[in-house]
Amino acid sequence: MKQAKFSIGQCIQHRLFDYRGVVVDVDPEFLGSDDWYEQVAKSRPPRDEPWYHVLVHDESNETYVAERNLARDDSNEPVNHPLLNEFFTGFDHGLYLSGRHVN
Repeated sequence: MKQAKFSIGQCIQHRLFDYRGVVVDVDPEFLGSDDWYEQVAKSRPPRDEPWYHVLVHDESNETYVAERNLARDDSNEPVNHPLLNEFFTGFDHGLYLSGRHVN
């Protein structure tokens, strides 16, 4: 299994759709349904590599994105999303802080 390139709280840029966001969860591989993959994942990214749950900047939705479609966002700008406070306690130098303890 491939090691995840991005971590929870990290800001990213979507390579294909050119939006910014912040990672709120990481799956080691695709965990969605076959129907969703067939209908939504048009570029057919690998299912056996990490996938990310991302809050989209200036939107109210969350997306599910394959690692190969993401790049690091180096803008150091915060993300604007209504659910940020549900996941994070602060923002420092381009990284969101969770306050949760992770194993």
